[in-house]
Amino acid sequence: MARRRSDADLPVPGGTVTAPHLLNLVGHTPVLFVDTPLPYPHDGFWAKVECLSPGGMKARAAVSMLTGARSRGELRPGAPVVESTSGTLGVGLAFAGQALGHPVVLVVDGELEPSMRALLRAYGARLEVVDRPHPVGGWQQARLDRLAEVRAGLPGSYWPDQYHNPDNAAGYTGLADEIAGQVDAVDVLVCSVGTGGHSAGLARALRRYWPALRLVGVDTVGSTIFGQPARTRLMRGLGSSIHPRNVDYRAFDEVHWVGPAEAVESCRRLATGSFVTGGWSTGAVARVAAWTARTRPGARVLTVFPDGPHRYLDSIFDDGYCTRHGLLGPTRGHPVEIHHPQAVEVTRWSRCRVVVDPVGPVGPGGAPHTGPAAQGTEPATPHTGAAGGARVPAWN
Repeated sequence: MARRRSDADLPVPGGTVTAPHLLNLVGHTPVLFVDTPLPYPHDGFWAKVECLSPGGMKARAAVSMLTGARSRGELRPGAPVVESTSGTLGVGLAFAGQALGHPVVLVVDGELEPSMRALLRAYGARLEVVDRPHPVGGWQQARLDRLAEVRAGLPGSYWPDQYHNPDNAAGYTGLADEIAGQVDAVDVLVCSVGTGGHSAGLARALRRYWPALRLVGVDTVGSTIFGQPARTRLMRGLGSSIHPRNVDYRAFDEVHWVGPAEAVESCRRLATGSFVTGGWSTGAVARVAAWTARTRPGARVLTVFPDGPHRYLDSIFDDGYCTRHGLLGPTRGHPVEIHHPQAVEVTRWSRCRVVVDPVGPVGPGGAPHTGPAAQGTEPATPHTGAAGGARVPAWN
């Protein structure tokens, strides 16, 4: 039988039954103190365990985007929701769609794990599978191109546009309030960065409680978000080949790029040392949070584990997969230091204390200007901290 590349021949599911009581299940997740060596001993950090919430961390953003659109009349009752996803937001949208009575159509790519495809279909989502990456924009741009085609065939459908939708960031206010009720203080917040909503929304809300909080961004090698060149990325769930407008560059104090080998080692160490583990984003932020706790004794460090390990049984936790991709074996316990995000192409865990907006300021109508760095002439203007303006970093 031919392999099904699309569910287009199937009716758009759902849309008639709402289950608003499901919304009460979002959040209320515990925090875990992690002191497992990653790979070296450290003073420990707090992790908000979002895998214990239905739909994971992204359910917060999904619910926020759909309810925001409904309140403005952009999403009509029962209208379909269409979005591009590498998987994680798809689960959140399937959850929000069931709760609010909207059929969900997800544009995914050929590298999405078969188990995740089966799960999304089981949750009632219709899948459109892209066969090949865009020659310049990769899988991400290919999904967005297909999304436009799907929407043209679904009049009245709504596209959340997770990369540029401010309701994405607004969805993490509740996460910040929960954290503030669970820990005494946070000095350093370590956030994975993909769409930019999680880091922007959470840091903004937490700084209402702790104005001096420092934000450390965690990206993946091969991602363009912080000014690196676009390359094929093995890690899914963080990073991007576009420049999401949700990324609040001025909020960051530094950025780390983590490679897949470091993330795999951290995920496996978490599994055997803390029992609670997850996927690429979890491994990456755990690595950076542990290093921060080790190099900043006494700092109260917190991060978020966005999802659990089940999606990654055939990748991160599969020896054959990891062997084929050269991901097993010990890795270095500290990052390479670079002086500017565009100074050198990073290929493994690296750190920079200068954060730049690679495309410059946002112009009229929301269109980003192409800054000098994007044109290849000179580096973009650096942002050095939440308040903006140049300042000397207070810690190394």
